[in-house]
Amino acid sequence: MNDKNLNMEFSGQMMPAEERLELKRKKSSIRFGVPKEIAFQENRVSLAPESVALIVENGHEVVVQRGAGKNASFSDEEYAEAGAILTDNAEEVYKCNFILKVAPMLYSEIDMLQNRQIIVSALNYPMQTEKYFAKLAQHKATAVAYEFIKDNHGAYPVSRAMSEITGYAAIQLAAEYLSKSGIGKGKLLGGVPGITPVEVVIIGSGTVATNAARAALACGAVVKVFDNRIYKLRRLQNNLGNFIFTSIIQPKVLAKSIKNADVVIGALHSFYTRPGIIVTEDMVRSMKKGSVIVDISIDQGGCVETSAVTTHNDPIFVKHDVIHYCVPNIPSRVPQTASYALSNFFTPIMIEVGNSGGVETFLKQQLSMRNGVYMYNGVLTNRMLGEQFGITSRSLDLLLAGFNM
Repeated sequence: MNDKNLNMEFSGQMMPAEERLELKRKKSSIRFGVPKEIAFQENRVSLAPESVALIVENGHEVVVQRGAGKNASFSDEEYAEAGAILTDNAEEVYKCNFILKVAPMLYSEIDMLQNRQIIVSALNYPMQTEKYFAKLAQHKATAVAYEFIKDNHGAYPVSRAMSEITGYAAIQLAAEYLSKSGIGKGKLLGGVPGITPVEVVIIGSGTVATNAARAALACGAVVKVFDNRIYKLRRLQNNLGNFIFTSIIQPKVLAKSIKNADVVIGALHSFYTRPGIIVTEDMVRSMKKGSVIVDISIDQGGCVETSAVTTHNDPIFVKHDVIHYCVPNIPSRVPQTASYALSNFFTPIMIEVGNSGGVETFLKQQLSMRNGVYMYNGVLTNRMLGEQFGITSRSLDLLLAGFNM
């Protein structure tokens, strides 16, 4: 028996026999809404056409705003053929009882909500204010942050998928700018017999760093990874083998490696705090002309002193003769790949929500999804958010216990 079935069986055993019998009888049709993302440079879409088809085949409706998939190269015709209901009006999408988004809700989007709807989207809580939660509460919304969702193994599957994409994309971006003559060094990020390989320094050892290192090694680069968390360095080395250099962050060792590096990837991330500056301006000044820095940590302030936020439309700047790429939300640069990753996660969950008889019943069954809920019927349920924003929070388990199926 797989983990999912085991988890559901265990959850069912925790319910009274009458509730388990009722669960088998219930199945509800849900109207899902997929709006067009209007957040700055958000090119992803929450559901691909193939996912829409699966959800519709399971007896549900999916309302898609026209143009929602355009930036991810999904046409309106593909959604229509999949069985979606297309609309030009965003307000029609926000009348659905279940809204699926990628970017956090904007105030203008919250204003279109009805009452007691379910919203699944990113939260990006460091960028939010108390007003955000107050506006959601006015609509008695149930809100799920997909970056908070944990699987049965304690991992964050959506964040992991986006981090994997970010790691690979970072190396592709570095290779693109490193190879440009005039601005870059005109060097191939790859191993060619008889030619000294490119050196890549990666700061961090999480999922982003691991996948960046894997991609760089596959290209034939010499890779060095720095982090102060020994257990993560050990795990990374076990995953990638002995062809990689790892070290704790010792300023002298790091400075020497950065001086010789062709590419530096800043991949530090902290769930609760900012990573802080690791690469100083003096280190950047010592780098070779045409070298490339990709500071993935820029969404938390960056870990390179010379970094400054850039955009997908104007992604780089040069300082001390070093190319800086500091665009937040790198997955949005490869929106179709990222959209498929989101769809692969959301689709079985959306189908299961309907099969279970509704979101309340589903949340009773699935601890993993409960971890993502930060507001239930307008009541904040995430203690960490409550402490950070000074808002009273309540236990989701207690609120669900009061729900009569």
